[in-house]
Parts: sequence; structure tokens; C-alpha cells
Amino acid sequence: MNQFLKTILLSSITVFITVSLIKFPDPALEASIRGLNLWWEVVFPSLLPFFIASELLISFGVVRFIGVLFEPIMRPLFNIPGVGSFGWMMGMASGYPTGAKITSRLRKEKQLSKIEAERLVSFTNNSSPLFIFGAISIGFFHDAKLGILLATCHYVGNALVGIIMRFYKTNDPFRTREKSKAVSLRRAFYEMHETRLKDKRPLGEVLGDAVLNSIKTLVMVGGFIVLFSVLIKILFLVGVSTIIASVLASILTIFSLPAEYGLPFFSGLFEITIGADMLSKVTHDSLLQQAILISFILGFNGFSIQAQVASILAKTDISFKPYFFARILHGTIASILTIILYNPLYLNRKTFNVEDMPVSGVAKENIWISTLELMNQYGPFITIGFLGIAVILLYRRTNRKDVG
Repeated sequence: MNQFLKTILLSSITVFITVSLIKFPDPALEASIRGLNLWWEVVFPSLLPFFIASELLISFGVVRFIGVLFEPIMRPLFNIPGVGSFGWMMGMASGYPTGAKITSRLRKEKQLSKIEAERLVSFTNNSSPLFIFGAISIGFFHDAKLGILLATCHYVGNALVGIIMRFYKTNDPFRTREKSKAVSLRRAFYEMHETRLKDKRPLGEVLGDAVLNSIKTLVMVGGFIVLFSVLIKILFLVGVSTIIASVLASILTIFSLPAEYGLPFFSGLFEITIGADMLSKVTHDSLLQQAILISFILGFNGFSIQAQVASILAKTDISFKPYFFARILHGTIASILTIILYNPLYLNRKTFNVEDMPVSGVAKENIWISTLELMNQYGPFITIGFLGIAVILLYRRTNRKDVG
């Protein structure tokens, strides 16, 4: 009976989206183009290098090398092997869904048990510094100081989530075990060498697989970005957003937050960029209230990011439920940290004004927005170029199979 109801529900949602697309073709097209522009100008070129690098580092055993060195840190803190440190660092540097991608790959390589992978994916999907500083702080709020507050709350909150999730299913019978607890550089090099030798693929195939796997994942990410961009627009046009936003507004008033944040907050729960932009345009006396809500949606990731992560994890045996629980936990912790750290990291940093800093400081301050501008200018060429490379690689492999 439950499966029958699920079938009816999924079918109804699909029919609703299809009918809405037919009824509102122009707004849907505009939303689709907006999502596509975001993907091919910023998301694809910014994430592709990290994806390719992570694939190569795993194949060549470098991640195994890092794992041996970081085992004494990662195991006590997060109850995962040292290789998890690679996913954590890459997730912070490049943003979501890099953490899920790396965790999935490590699980396939059997460097993590199922439960360890579920712990790792719960705290390795972060917002990148480029997004927090460039897009939100400077791009939307025109306030560099805000980036310090948001980034601190986001990354510290995520680390706290990882520490909390270490207690998730502590009786793991398949827990991976290192040969030695002591840090050994010699053993790290040996493990790296052994990992590389286990991969029998020639160098050209390793490089080709790294490029193709990365591009496939990013094409999937682009599809979700476009889908949720259109979905948010449809929900707004049919009035669903307004109804849910009014419910959220009532909930926000319980926490002494203005009711006018209801619709922006609802949009942010679906897609972070749209929600953060809408929150920045709401005129209100206190920036703290906006920072609290943005910290929550950054930690929550948004349903768009969660759908991307779910799609990546679906190819493995990693459960999505711990990740979803951790997103709510991260959003809550980040919001609480925002309240605690607002005075010391924002109000009390009077000397952190761009106008009061030397020329070198201004240049450093604007590096995030400059990077975004470069992405907007050259990103489409990078995207088209690598899509062309993927087509060529697939064509050659198809011809080889046909000849074979």
C-alpha cells in the first residue's frame, strides 16, 4: 500500500510539473536559462579542476598517503579513517557536491566502510569560500566583513557536526583498521605505492576516466540546477510558494524574526543562491537576522544540492538519511554560532572596513569578486571546451570497442 501511494504521489508531482511547464512556458524558459547560465559560467569551470584532481589523487594513491598521516587526527575526532581528511579539505576548498563525490569514490575503492562513508558525507559538503565571500558577502550584501562571520560559523559548525556524527552507529563491524596507530612517513609512501600498483589501468586511461567521470557528474549537477530553478519559479507562479511562505513566516515570528523573510527563506531552502539574494534585498534594521537565516540555508544546503548528493550516493550503498539529518543539524548549529559570534566577528571589527585598509588589502579583499567576474567571462569557454573533449574521448572509446 505504501508503495502504491508513493507511485501515485510521484506521478502526480510529475504531471503537475509537466502541466505547469505547458501553462507557463515563457517564465519556465527564463528560469531554465538562468540556471543554465549559473552552471556553465561558474559551477562547471570552478568545480571541474577539483573533480579531476580528486580522481587522479585517489588513483595514484596520494589520498591513501594522506590517510595514513591523518589517521591519528581523523579517527579520534570523527571516527573515520585518515583518508576522510582529503574529502573534508577538498569539500571546504571547492564546495558542494565535492564531498559527496569524493566519499562515493572512496567507498567504491573500499577505503571506507558503509557507516564511515555515511559519517564522512554528513560533514564534507560545504559552501566554498568563493561562494560565501564572492557571491553572498560582496556580491549580494556588498559587505566583506559579513563573509568572515558567515564562513567562520559555516566551517566551525560543520566540524562540530562531524564530531557529533562520530557517535553514529559506533558498533560498526566493518570498520576499516590501520596497521599501526603511529604516524609513519615511510609507511605512508609504501601505502601510496601499493595503491597505485593495484590500479592496472594505463596512464592515458586514468586521465581519460578522470575527465569523463568528472564531466558526467557536473552534467548531472547542471541538470539539477536547471530543474530546481524552474521548479522554484513554477511554485511561485501557481501560488504554492506564497502559502508555504506564510506558514514559515508564522514559524519565524516565534523566533522573533520578521515575517517578510518567509518567502526568501522558503526559496533558500530550495536553492541557496536565490534565497540569499532575496534575503539581501529585504530592507530591515538588523543584519543579524539576515545572517542567521543565511547561515541556516548554507548549512541546510538547499534541496537542489541535496538532490545532487542523493544522485551521487545512489550509485553506492551509502544511505542518504544521515546526510539529511546532518544538514538540519548543521543549519541549526551555524545559526546559533551566528548569534554568539555576531558581536566579536562583525560589530567589533571596525578596522576591517575596505576604505580603511591599504591598497594591498583592497586588492586582497576584492579577489573573490574578481574571481567571479573571470568565471563569468571565461567560464563558458572552459565548459564548452571540456564538453568537446568529453565527446572526443567517448567517440574514441566507442570506436575501439567496435573495432575490438
